Amino acid sequence: MKGSMKKIALLGTSADPPTFGHQLLLEGLLTLFPNVVTWASNNPMKKHIASLNQREDLLQALVQTIGDSNLSFVKEISSPWAITTLEKAAKLWPSADFTFVVGSDLTQQIPQWVNVREVLKSARIGIAPRQGWPLKKSELNTLKSLGAQIEFLPLTIPATASSSLRKDPEPQNIPPSILPILIKQSLYGFNSN
Repeated sequence: MKGSMKKIALLGTSADPPTFGHQLLLEGLLTLFPNVVTWASNNPMKKHIASLNQREDLLQALVQTIGDSNLSFVKEISSPWAITTLEKAAKLWPSADFTFVVGSDLTQQIPQWVNVREVLKSARIGIAPRQGWPLKKSELNTLKSLGAQIEFLPLTIPATASSSLRKDPEPQNIPPSILPILIKQSLYGFNSN
């Protein structure tokens, strides 16, 4: 894998917990990009419930369930900061063309990222539309003014959100491969009772 990839979609996620939305996004990215790399990370703008190690295990289980050789779980590039992740990714794949993927619900956070202009020079921003979070023209204009090259991804991601599942655990919104792990570890209100 090292050095051999050219066009890579990078998808970091809190995965707190992974939902069917995460699964659909990863599967959708595989139809658009020859290589997709994902990892769990600590988002400095969010409060996380499970530890990073637990969230990595959950996301890795989801990646294994998808079972596509063009999808890689690479925890070594995890960082709370996009710029650090991109620097690590560039060392692993020096000739790669990166698209840093975010959901439409996170576009308003991008201008607050550490070294945002460097991030935007290092990768295109791929925006995946999430139902219930329409893109605002003002947010797009702000990103463009910072130098962003934006790629609108022709995907439809359901509104299922990890934050909603943390408040109201609904097994039907969790990929079946992850549910036993949540129950075993009594995470997010899922348990064997």
